[in-house]
Amino acid sequence: MSPPWLDWHVSDDLVIEVEQATVTRNRSDLIRSVSWQVELDERWVILGPNGAGKTTLLNLAGARMYPTRGSVTVLGERLGRTNIAELKPRIGFSSNGLVLPAEETARDIVVTASWAVVGRFRERYDRMDEARAMALLDQLGVAGLADRLYGTLSEGERKRVQIARALMTDPELLLLDEPSAGLDLGAREDLVRRLAGLAADPDAPALVLVTHHVEEIPPGFTHAMLMRDGGVVAQGLLRDTITAENLSKTFGMPLHLSTANDRFHAQGA
Repeated sequence: MSPPWLDWHVSDDLVIEVEQATVTRNRSDLIRSVSWQVELDERWVILGPNGAGKTTLLNLAGARMYPTRGSVTVLGERLGRTNIAELKPRIGFSSNGLVLPAEETARDIVVTASWAVVGRFRERYDRMDEARAMALLDQLGVAGLADRLYGTLSEGERKRVQIARALMTDPELLLLDEPSAGLDLGAREDLVRRLAGLAADPDAPALVLVTHHVEEIPPGFTHAMLMRDGGVVAQGLLRDTITAENLSKTFGMPLHLSTANDRFHAQGA
């Protein structure tokens, strides 16, 4: 039987539907009995400590992993019963785990997403593809780096190029795995501001962001899931879910939570 909250939340606009999903590797559960739904106009943050299962859940949503038990449906296609090669181009995915060629220009890193390839070979791109790649680089604030080799970019610049690549195919779902990880304060704040702009765009795809820190949640996000030890601590509307009590349970220590200018801040209580 489905959890009670699934019964009233069913919608024709579902882009992700996870039902009692468990992923087991080497006899250990990476996530355990997780149920979750994301609708078309929602912007979700998944928050939790290392080893909580956040990236595993994102990989399920990105059709990059299959559940050991339970079911996962993405954009109306159930994993294990659909052509993954046709589904993946509908999903924008940005992660440190994605290896991109250092010798490619930033422009080519983005434009090659049109053919779902990594590295430019003999494929040809028309002017519309090139123009879209440049527009996305501009949207993320790195158009001036279009002809720079990817390997020469800073960590913050690479993160923005990765997000531009994830948006290249005009996806129906955008998944971002710790896009602020490793960034200095200035680069983090610039990226958070740009993600807030993306969240506010009514034409933007459904958006899921994974992070460790409440300070990295951009304004405009609507929902949150808190995870610990492969399970869900709490999920729902952002302001109802991101509370001092829930964060303390999630991170295993007393935490104080404050807000300012639509941003969260947490510290030890």
